[in-house]
Amino acid sequence: EACERAGIKLENWTVTSRGAPTLEQVRGAKELFERIAYPALMHCKSGADRAGLMSVLYLHFRKGEPIDKAMRMLSLRYGHVRQGMTGVIDHFFEEYLAHGASKGLPLLAWMEHAYDPAKLKSEFRAGWWGNVLVDKILRRE
Repeated sequence: EACERAGIKLENWTVTSRGAPTLEQVRGAKELFERIAYPALMHCKSGADRAGLMSVLYLHFRKGEPIDKAMRMLSLRYGHVRQGMTGVIDHFFEEYLAHGASKGLPLLAWMEHAYDPAKLKSEFRAGWWGNVLVDKILRRE
C-alpha cells in the first residue's frame, strides 16, 4: 500500500539466507534485473544476507562485474556473517569460482550443468559461534 501511494512498483523476489540458491532463483534474478525500472531499491529483513546475495547477482548480471569482485557485498561491513549458516551464500559463490569461473563457465552455465544445491548445502559447515551471533544475538531469520 505504501509503495502504491508513492507511485513505486513493488517487486517481491524470494531467496533464502540459509539455503543454497537454486538455478530458478538465480535465472529469475537475472531476468528481474533486466526488466525492472531503475533506480531500484533492494532490501530484506536485515539487509545483509538475502540483500547481499541479490546485490552480488545485480552487480554481476546488470553491471558486468566478476563474481569475485561483486562478493564484496557479502561483508561484515553490511552485517553479513559468513561464519553462520548464512555463509552458505559465500560457499555457493566460492564453489562457482573454484569449479565454474576457473574453467571459463558463466555462472548460469555452471549452475545448469554442474551444480547441485542440495549437495552444496549438505557440504557447508557453519561455525557454532557464527550461528550464535546470527541466530541468537542478531536474531536473524
